[in-house]
Amino acid sequence: MKAKSILTTLLALGLLLMTFEAQAGDKDRRGTAGSEHLLVPLTARTAALGTATTTGLLGMSGLEALYTNPAALSLNGGTGGLFSHMQYVADIDVNYFGVAQRFGSNNIALTLASWDFGDIPLQTEELPEPGDVTFDASFVTVGAALAREFTDRISAGVHIKYVSERIDDVSAGGVAFDAGMTYAVGESGLRFGVSLKNFGPQKSYDGTGLVKFAQVGGQNPQAQVNAVSLDGADFEMPSLLNFGVAYTREFGAGAMVTVLGNFRSNSFAQDQYAVGLELGYQNLFYVRGGYQMESDMDLTFWQGYNAGAGLNLNVAGTQLGIDYAYRAVEFFDDVQMITASVTL
Repeated sequence: MKAKSILTTLLALGLLLMTFEAQAGDKDRRGTAGSEHLLVPLTARTAALGTATTTGLLGMSGLEALYTNPAALSLNGGTGGLFSHMQYVADIDVNYFGVAQRFGSNNIALTLASWDFGDIPLQTEELPEPGDVTFDASFVTVGAALAREFTDRISAGVHIKYVSERIDDVSAGGVAFDAGMTYAVGESGLRFGVSLKNFGPQKSYDGTGLVKFAQVGGQNPQAQVNAVSLDGADFEMPSLLNFGVAYTREFGAGAMVTVLGNFRSNSFAQDQYAVGLELGYQNLFYVRGGYQMESDMDLTFWQGYNAGAGLNLNVAGTQLGIDYAYRAVEFFDDVQMITASVTL
């Protein structure tokens, strides 16, 4: 009965993958989605492994694994907290916070991601040259997640996010959903995972920044100008499907090797293939590397190479983790991030 259920689930996921791939294969859809910041990994371990962490990994913070697959939140073993900071391109600062709590077979979490773009010189049609006047912009994503372990092998989860974007006097807000499941093949070290991310209704920008003062066609040139409100075009969320596999092998003297692979089918961008490698020692120190590939790498400023390291400490029953990641890019300074996590 269990084998039949697993086979049925895998067949359903396969059909879903083929359906989603047929939609994502339309090149005319590329670049037409909004909220692209939802595609950027926000934690160090995930980024260092090329975002190939759809399966989740034993020893990984559930709050960190939540980014690629909400089902992997089940890795949280008690009360967890996480903070991550990323120095993105063009001096953009990105911060990510999360707290999680286990209740029996269930885990719940609250997350917050914030993008700070700093002060941006204001340029208008009347004053196109940068001056002393500036404006600011911010992206904020607030989420709530629930994951459940159905057996010691199968977990499923959902992550509901409210995405708020503001650029000067123009803003947009909307809801997006993530859902996924993970499957561990007994004690073999083999894990599978699948997740759907960023599904939600269309949204559009609105606000006083879209008010234009102009004369209506046919109006007397000497007449007073009118305030005309422009309608922002609707846009869709950058939905995608992840399918991943990971294999962990333990060796003597506490050494551990994990190999990961991931396929990402983007609804509005090129499909991506990612591989990752993690080497651990005594569950204390880790070094990581990953590569993320697209069919045409010239269409992205990421070079594909990622690297990082991590340190796990057990202090009086409290698990502390510090991870670092480096991502190579073109045209800008390379991206660096650091993540700190605690599990009680």
